Amino acid sequence: MEATTVAGLTIRRYFTKPGVDPFGEVEWVRHDAVLFDKEGKEVFRQDGTEFPKFWSDHTRNITAEKYFRIPRATGGTDRESSARLMISRVTRWYRDRGLEGGYFATDEDAGAFEAELRFILLHQVGSFNSPTWFNVGVTEPPQVHACFITSVEDTLPSILEWVKTEGMIFKGGSGSGTNLSRLRSSFELLSVGGRASGPVSFMNAADGSAGAIRSGGSTRRAAKLACLDIDHANIPEFIRCKVEEEEKARVLMGAGKWAREMIRSGRAATLSPAEQKRLEVMAEWDDSLDGKVYTRLAYSNANNSLRLSDEFMQAVEADGYWDLKEVTSGRVVRRLKARELLEEAALATWLCGDPGYQFDTTINRWNTCAVSGRIRASNPCSEYMHLDETACNLASLKLTWFYRNRRFDFEAFQHAVRIMFLAQEISIDYAGYPTPEIGTNAKMFREIGLGYADLGMLLMLMGLPYDSDAARAWMRALTAILTGEAYRYSAEIARVKGSFSAFLLNREPMLNVLRMHRAALEAIDRQYVDPEVMRMVREVWDEVVQLAEKHGVRNSQATVIAPTGTISFLMGCDTTGMEPELQLIKFKNLVGGGRMEIKNPRTPEVLENLGYTMGEIRDILAFMEREKTIEGAPHLKEEHLPVFDCSFRSGRGTRTIHWTGHIWAVAAVTPFLSGAASKTMNLPAEITPQEIVEAVILAWKLGVKAFAPYRDGSKTIQPLETFKAEVSKPVRRQLPAKRMKGWTQKIQIGAHEGYFTANQFPEDGQVAELFIRLAKEGTMLAGLLDTIGILTSIALQYGVPIKVLVRKLAYTRFEPSALVPPDIHPQLKFAHSVTDFIFRAIGYECLTPEEQMEVGILPRSEVSTGDGERQSSGSVVRPTSVLDVGSGNGIAADGPPCPFCGWTTYRNGPCYLCPNCAESTGCS
Repeated sequence: MEATTVAGLTIRRYFTKPGVDPFGEVEWVRHDAVLFDKEGKEVFRQDGTEFPKFWSDHTRNITAEKYFRIPRATGGTDRESSARLMISRVTRWYRDRGLEGGYFATDEDAGAFEAELRFILLHQVGSFNSPTWFNVGVTEPPQVHACFITSVEDTLPSILEWVKTEGMIFKGGSGSGTNLSRLRSSFELLSVGGRASGPVSFMNAADGSAGAIRSGGSTRRAAKLACLDIDHANIPEFIRCKVEEEEKARVLMGAGKWAREMIRSGRAATLSPAEQKRLEVMAEWDDSLDGKVYTRLAYSNANNSLRLSDEFMQAVEADGYWDLKEVTSGRVVRRLKARELLEEAALATWLCGDPGYQFDTTINRWNTCAVSGRIRASNPCSEYMHLDETACNLASLKLTWFYRNRRFDFEAFQHAVRIMFLAQEISIDYAGYPTPEIGTNAKMFREIGLGYADLGMLLMLMGLPYDSDAARAWMRALTAILTGEAYRYSAEIARVKGSFSAFLLNREPMLNVLRMHRAALEAIDRQYVDPEVMRMVREVWDEVVQLAEKHGVRNSQATVIAPTGTISFLMGCDTTGMEPELQLIKFKNLVGGGRMEIKNPRTPEVLENLGYTMGEIRDILAFMEREKTIEGAPHLKEEHLPVFDCSFRSGRGTRTIHWTGHIWAVAAVTPFLSGAASKTMNLPAEITPQEIVEAVILAWKLGVKAFAPYRDGSKTIQPLETFKAEVSKPVRRQLPAKRMKGWTQKIQIGAHEGYFTANQFPEDGQVAELFIRLAKEGTMLAGLLDTIGILTSIALQYGVPIKVLVRKLAYTRFEPSALVPPDIHPQLKFAHSVTDFIFRAIGYECLTPEEQMEVGILPRSEVSTGDGERQSSGSVVRPTSVLDVGSGNGIAADGPPCPFCGWTTYRNGPCYLCPNCAESTGCS
């Protein structure tokens, strides 16, 4: 729809006064900004920087390192040294572009807009996404969008162009998501003859490009998502690809740790020069994000997600079959039980955190531009969901800023929504885009992703348990106001600038979705939300629908909830996005045995809001200092305990938010968002794959758009500990110098021959040592198998049950794989890899039939129950003080070390965030 005769927007001042510079109303201080790595080595320094006094040292350090740039105005020479320069660079650009685009009725309105925006950024009320800070006023036109959705067609030129486009997106500090379902499967033929590679192989090539290109010209890794429709013929390979890579990482990192210990202890000196050289090479296999393991793993730079339709989920519930089809012909190539396919995906998620799940039918039910096309993918963090070849710029507001004197200031919140939303709208026409097509579509659909952060801390301050009906009622109300006010202003802007150009084509689906948002207000539980708030929410949405019917809307999408990784530090948030608090008390491990204790700084304020006296608060805090938990604290009422529930338990405490609480929280806000909510779906270490299946079904039934479950402990390292647990020292069983007990088994897999020797402890016959030799020594495979033999030997001698190793390593798949001659082994008919051959052979030798069935190497029908059953020699007699394997207890998160400072990261949405320097693997 065309613009009316309204000349421009009138900007109301709320936070500022005419003639008064917001910068002049705050006290400024000098600060030497410095960041250290985990070993205490300085990795960044800028002396003499200038910041508001009320900004924390942590925020100052991160801002200086991440966001101080060299503006174009300086001629490309002088790096910013003050927050006022950084903020002015951004606000001035938005004001100038707004004037250029005819957004303001007068110059005074432009000045009011800049002042209000400056106040918001200065006082940490809100923030734009990182690409805005990286690029605005630095490059022209600047890439301000954090989120892109790209597409790829089933041709080689399209595939190569896709990789190039993603590279340009990563270079600008943004993230990209792509649905690969148009690529023909590996079951299909090419037009020139031969067989197609399938999407998984091209994922590997694109992943390598993402790993090589730094996001925003910094150390930040590229954010990338790959998704595949659930009926694609290569779905099983897609599900398994990251599991296999994660297992490689575990083996290599374990070998690297062992090699470093050998060198550190001096035992390496007893080895030959050649063996010492091998140890030196192995010692470089560490667990860092940019180390020689992760950078060489396939698929390591992307989040993988399955696109699940309602038809598939209904087949799961009915225990029906599901067809996997060719892309070109639609011919069925595999027919599987739907539940078994979902169970395989859940097992992969349990093992390595991927894949995630996107509910395609639900997503497209909320598609505002359904006439223009289907929503097929999302950005890497899965909050922006719209058409292919489109973009979204993000911004977030800090909810706790609006909570004053135990009341939420809705008027201030609504005004901040309007100012931030207008800035995001202005940038669309003046931003840079990686391709002309994305630029055209961004200006056609004008998607915006305004959201919020610090929700978890807000609920604590309000005295509401995160997993409660009351909290969910407020989540709904706050999100409804956010989206309602954004769309109301979008309709007002449409009176001046016209609706988005694809509005008329998509008028019916656009208006229908707005009415669906309004209808969802009925789900807000009025017993927990003030009647005045409910009246205001209803009025906003009634006006949204009325204005949209009359003028249209300027933007096809208005809101998302992003994980707000790095920018949450810029805003001084205590919790990111819509996440609850991780823990009240956290510990970060330092090199050399040091620890840093991190306490929630607002716990005293929460207690005060709950009615406790200063004396009682001091007693509670003293208890927390001793016990590292609030559970059992003096004076604390039983009904207040749930208010302090976090994602992970603290210290000796036992309470956490149940994993279903995370799903219910996302379900509460989803009907009030244009896009989706990116949130870590924390699952306890002890959850089973079958429970993950049930979690996926629950998320689908509750109307969640995207579900990224993350089981605690499913990654290779553990950085944040909740309690200084006393861990007993591991004990290693020693073998005699002369090995008298064991056996040697020949290996023959196709043309590959060799042998393995399994030695046993003389006392009880338990397997104690493994040597593996292939005929072709010196090859990479031979070296890796030698490493596996060393690691297996160490694991066995430290008490890891052989049954565990057989379960983990049987049926691993890599070349060589082939039929096994009958004279080599009576039970092994086919070997999927050398490790599969070895560990199944050991399992057949050492485990009882029941144990073989339990680990999956013997069908249930072959289990004998007769008197002649052979006794197992594989149930390890564990020595005292052996380190427990895989407990996961007391662990808050487990991400890779930060590539910039080396501190261990934690899960934030589907990405990782560094608590030390705020480096993020996401796009916000």
